[in-house]
Amino acid sequence: MNEIDKLSELVARLRGENGCPWDKKQTPQSMAVYLTEEVYELMEAIESGNPKAICEELGDVLFHIFFIARLFQEKGDFDIGDVARGITEKMIHRHPHVFGTDTVNSAEEVKVRWRQIKLQEKNHVQQNSLLDSVPAKMPALMRAYRISERAAGAGFDWNDISGVMQKAEEEWFELKAELAEKNQTEKNKERIAMEFGDVLFTLANVARFAKIHPETALTASVAKFEKRFKYMEKSAAESETSIESLSQAEMEILWEKAKKELAVL
Repeated sequence: MNEIDKLSELVARLRGENGCPWDKKQTPQSMAVYLTEEVYELMEAIESGNPKAICEELGDVLFHIFFIARLFQEKGDFDIGDVARGITEKMIHRHPHVFGTDTVNSAEEVKVRWRQIKLQEKNHVQQNSLLDSVPAKMPALMRAYRISERAAGAGFDWNDISGVMQKAEEEWFELKAELAEKNQTEKNKERIAMEFGDVLFTLANVARFAKIHPETALTASVAKFEKRFKYMEKSAAESETSIESLSQAEMEILWEKAKKELAVL
């Protein structure tokens, strides 16, 4: 018995008559939430670059996938074999340049061909908009990137990065203008929120033109800030004080020190 079969049997036993009470009461809806959490943990492990952690988190994600498939198998809908078979057939069909006679010259051509093939598939859900394929519950920054990507695929895009950079500057000035209003009202706050959102959405497009992912870039920046702030906390503790008790000037000194010390790591 291979490891995949062992995992399948393990899930079946957990759900069986003498299995685990907690596992037996789970539903696809409850497991979807746990799967989402596990995917984020996997993303964090990948960012860390630690192979052992990545392997472990991949296992957690795989377990949840097997578990959800088992729930539907119990209802007679499909099993994990159907899942594997379906995705294998789909990938073969969507890669005619690998498994067929088609030829492509770049990754961009592959993306265009992928969308064309997807629309031609018999089981493709008919959508009223090109944007309908982007999940509504996807995190906003990731969704902004995907939405703009879909629109660009239809030809609705800036000619080059200078155009989107100019748009980002326009949105920034509009946000500054709203923030400069002296008498803040609820209506003004709504406009500030909208202008702030416009800045973020435009910056997501800047990232797309720069061929980086905004979610990955922001994750790296947050991690950098965390390291520097924790360094400040540690330095404060070594001086037998807390970071909350430091003055703004003292914090700035520690921050600059953190930047220099951590830059070489």
